[in-house]
Amino acid sequence: MRKVYNFSPGPGMLPDEVLAQIHEEIFDWRHSGMSVMEMSHRGKEFATIFSETEAALRSLLRISDTYHVLFLQGGGHLQFSMVPLNLLGDKTTADYVSTGYWSERAMEDARQYCAVRIAATSEDKSYTYAPQPGEWSINPDAAYVHYVSNDTAAGVEFHCTPDIGAVPLVADMSTNILSKPINVSKHALIYACAQKNIGIAGLTVIILCKDLLGKALPFTPRMLNYKEHAANSSMFNTPCTFAIYVAGLVLDWIEKNGGLAEMGKRHLRMSSLVYDFLDRSSLFINQVRRCDRSRINIPFTLADPALEDRFIKFTEDNSLKHLRGNLALGMRASMYNAMPLAGAEKLVSVMREFERAHA
Repeated sequence: MRKVYNFSPGPGMLPDEVLAQIHEEIFDWRHSGMSVMEMSHRGKEFATIFSETEAALRSLLRISDTYHVLFLQGGGHLQFSMVPLNLLGDKTTADYVSTGYWSERAMEDARQYCAVRIAATSEDKSYTYAPQPGEWSINPDAAYVHYVSNDTAAGVEFHCTPDIGAVPLVADMSTNILSKPINVSKHALIYACAQKNIGIAGLTVIILCKDLLGKALPFTPRMLNYKEHAANSSMFNTPCTFAIYVAGLVLDWIEKNGGLAEMGKRHLRMSSLVYDFLDRSSLFINQVRRCDRSRINIPFTLADPALEDRFIKFTEDNSLKHLRGNLALGMRASMYNAMPLAGAEKLVSVMREFERAHA
């Protein structure tokens, strides 16, 4: 029985069914006599786990065999460097779309390797909207165009895949991958850390068009070269075996619960419930442009900031955890795939009760 609802921006909740299966198999995976945590990554048992996990991801996202799927480490932060190191080739500039904290961090690291050109930004309105692709100014000579499909801090999401023409499109999908069907084929590269919708911390998933291999800058360390990881089937070094195992369980859970189409419906129901309350509230405020609101991460502030600490204590007393967001941006409710509708309903109920008491 679920005792609390975790609204943390990450790591997020895991499905109860996945936790139960981990509990069941923790000492003995499929009668192997071993825990997954003990397995050699070169052994036949883990080879089965790895291949099943990759196959499940390819099936859910309809990833063609023109793409590599890599299971790496280092999170999104390492990808901020790996992307320019591997994709620049003989070019000296890359385009970035700036929609908040995470795109700014990506640009900061990319500037160590190339000239960063801002193709579009929402900084003028404090990152409360997503510049639509038709508004992007793309440099045809750019090595790639990078965007964050859903910014956890700003609560801004691109609801359609940008179509930018010939320049390779790179997406940080750490927070909304597997939350709805997407068109992988419009992207040259997708990366996502696992601890939100895929599983637990430690794993980073890379979906990379095979044509992009071989463009790494000459000083790129082997450990940061996609070509090395692809050639070694994600085992250039010891992979995060347990995190890959958990990812496989989560992917299986998604498939059994209706796939990505059903995940999309769930997120729409949950986010609509919360936004409907916020739009009627005189105490709680969300400033994101309605058409760009994230279905996953919902930031909000209080009309009276002095009530924030009291509100956080009230939510925690009611088994709602980790609603304290970025210190500069107020609070945030993050609802990844494993969040049940009951969690969103309880959040709204508790917010409504708090507003009545402090109107």
